Amino acid sequence: MKYAEVAVNSPASRSTFCYSIPSRFIINTGQAVLVPFGARTVQGIVVELSDQPSVETTREITDLVTDHPMLSPLQMNLAHWISEYYLSPLFDAMALMLPPGFERQAVTYFRPASLDTDLSSLTPEQERILHIIGERGSTSLPELEKAVGKRRARQVTDQLLALNLITRTSELKKAKAKPRIVPYVKLRENGGRIEAETARLRKSGSHKQAELLEFLARQNEPVSVSELKKHLNCPPSSIKALERQELVSVERIRTRRDPLSRLSMPSYMAPILTTSQQAACDAIHNVIFSRRRESGEAPVLLLFGVTGSGKTEVYLQTLARIVAAGKRGIFLVPEIALTRQTVERLASRFPGRVAVFHSGLSPGEQLDEWQRIAEGDCDVVIGARSALFAPLPDLGLIIIDEEHEWTYKQEDKSPRYHARETAIRLAQLSDAAVILGSATPDVGTFHKAQQGEYQLVEMKERITPRGYAPLPEVSIVDLREELKAGTTGSLSRALLAAMRETLANREQAILFLNRRGTATFVRCRNCGFVFRCPRCSIALTYHSADKKLVCHRCRYSIPLTQTCPQCFRRHVRFLGIGTQRVEEEVGRFFPEARLLRWDRDMITTRYSHEELLKDFRDHKADVLIGTQMIAKGLDLPKVTLAGMISADTGLNFPDFRSGEHTFQLLCQVAGRAGRGANAGRVIIQTYSPDNYTVQAAAGHDYPGFYDKEVAYRRRYNYPPFTRLIRLLYSHTNEGLCRREAERLHRLLLDEGAGGSSAEFSIIGPVPAFAFRSRGRYRWQLFLRGPDPARVLSRIALPQGWIVDVDPVGMV
Repeated sequence: MKYAEVAVNSPASRSTFCYSIPSRFIINTGQAVLVPFGARTVQGIVVELSDQPSVETTREITDLVTDHPMLSPLQMNLAHWISEYYLSPLFDAMALMLPPGFERQAVTYFRPASLDTDLSSLTPEQERILHIIGERGSTSLPELEKAVGKRRARQVTDQLLALNLITRTSELKKAKAKPRIVPYVKLRENGGRIEAETARLRKSGSHKQAELLEFLARQNEPVSVSELKKHLNCPPSSIKALERQELVSVERIRTRRDPLSRLSMPSYMAPILTTSQQAACDAIHNVIFSRRRESGEAPVLLLFGVTGSGKTEVYLQTLARIVAAGKRGIFLVPEIALTRQTVERLASRFPGRVAVFHSGLSPGEQLDEWQRIAEGDCDVVIGARSALFAPLPDLGLIIIDEEHEWTYKQEDKSPRYHARETAIRLAQLSDAAVILGSATPDVGTFHKAQQGEYQLVEMKERITPRGYAPLPEVSIVDLREELKAGTTGSLSRALLAAMRETLANREQAILFLNRRGTATFVRCRNCGFVFRCPRCSIALTYHSADKKLVCHRCRYSIPLTQTCPQCFRRHVRFLGIGTQRVEEEVGRFFPEARLLRWDRDMITTRYSHEELLKDFRDHKADVLIGTQMIAKGLDLPKVTLAGMISADTGLNFPDFRSGEHTFQLLCQVAGRAGRGANAGRVIIQTYSPDNYTVQAAAGHDYPGFYDKEVAYRRRYNYPPFTRLIRLLYSHTNEGLCRREAERLHRLLLDEGAGGSSAEFSIIGPVPAFAFRSRGRYRWQLFLRGPDPARVLSRIALPQGWIVDVDPVGMV
């Protein structure tokens, strides 16, 4: 008998489980199967085959999900690396590479068995459930749980199974995405008979059928039923009548749902490169195509270019050379909203050979694009971090644009991988190259480039329609002085004057504030009461558009009240600022200016990002007010003014990366100004004008910022000079949550006392920055050391802990 090690779809364990293979099955590694797991049946992926079991007692594989492997050996290797590096269940890592919608839970169904048995001894509850199952013929466990409760449904069905009154089976939930099959209609006869049949049908009064035959006779190819209905308002009965008369045939054809079909993207020739672009291309191509052959390694390059230096054209030129060599490429962007801007340029350079893959597509579009990629029908895949796992054959290049962005880290579910590190591992397995591009690189990335681990390629000059141009001039406004001068709003005198001039010149401005809403908290002036979310440890934000107080963490909301619920006085005051308040203030100062706001509250439909960005690029608005979305690599050539309402928003977070994140945001927002025909200027408003982060951003001085930042990191032993693992525990009971954190702390201290204390140190346990979220209290601690994962692998981590390897933040 053969045996299989299977990674099962269950968060309970990171290990595989051994199952025996029934003789009726032929199974290979990478194949998807159904296996029993406790009382359930779950999906699994076969990891390894052997002639001997790894445990004494095994259970049999229940069924095959597919008759062919779902994962290639390369994908299996990558999944193993993700699981080991990020300490995640192996199936979670494999699921990243499975077809969209393939990962499904198995549902338990009950059916009646022989009812000849005496039922007089059954309890009323057993009789009720047996009646439900008998009446419906087949009933799912969730349906029974809804009828009698979760615990009782499981207990009673177990009792009925023991009495052999019902049987139990497991079936996978219906797939969220299926191939799109469209019926097409075509003629079966030649023109002579069609004319005669058309005349006969008209004579007999079947005008719709005659009209349908005439329309099909004018077509050169089959026509879909939906098109016939659109052009002729043709009922299905007419098509069926002609089909019975053998005049037409209906074919069901699989069609592709194309996410780019609604876009118009004319092709154009590649522009002549500037001197700096040509130098960057030569350096990159030399590393990828020459040294790589000599060393046999997969190269990683950091393209460090100032905003507007033309990095995208360098990417395109390199991709073109990769494709000409018979290879293909993946192009990652940090946000779905940036996809269209990049797609337009890629699709114009590689017409018909670009695929889009990200979570913003419909399930059907994701499935069709995944299959198109797997079949080799495209040369370039573009998308957010999930596009990294597209089944692209002959991979030769991975480009990660704006590589510093924290959105490349998956934080909301397992595996909590970073696309940058995972891309480098994929490139090593695929014999491909990686280009990391940014004007403000991650400190860890730049440190590796300085150490020689990555190849550094620099582009120091900005390219505009005016030719080479300096970066925009930056002015710092001290908000403390503004308060002394009597300014009470969010717009300083300098920013108002600059906006007035910009609007008078019919140019565009962007205003950045990384906070939504009108007031960030609401307080009673009489007793000090602050309106807070009952489920989270944060204040409610006032949104004037809806006249509601909203929690930005769990979306809890209540109508605005002018009366304090604690002292019942009408002394409620709105404090703090958000994008809505800035929009209202700009509207008061410039009533004729056309305003757009870009934050999460405004993104209500699938294409809201694209429509809003297109409207602003088409100059249908004069001022764009937004959160961090406007800082992510947008090309807005008509913007000549960028204003940062408050540079202090993230500067004082309890996180060693707060300075880095603030610097990157300020530089990226500043980089949106002056990219077109006119020069740009930037105004930074802050209460900390002397802070090294603000000063470096005002001078566009990344090397100066890096030198100071890396010195702090070295002194206090933070990455890139060490590594971190964040351990987070949450529970509805505050005391239990704290005790569990203290228990794990003792476990780790015991491990250190056993001789490995020099390998790591512990930060915490402490309450998380958002101490309560969605009704659950949260405690965390951090392991710090050269290899904290090895330390963690030596202890039995209690269930319920979230493990985040190399977290992008500490809050």
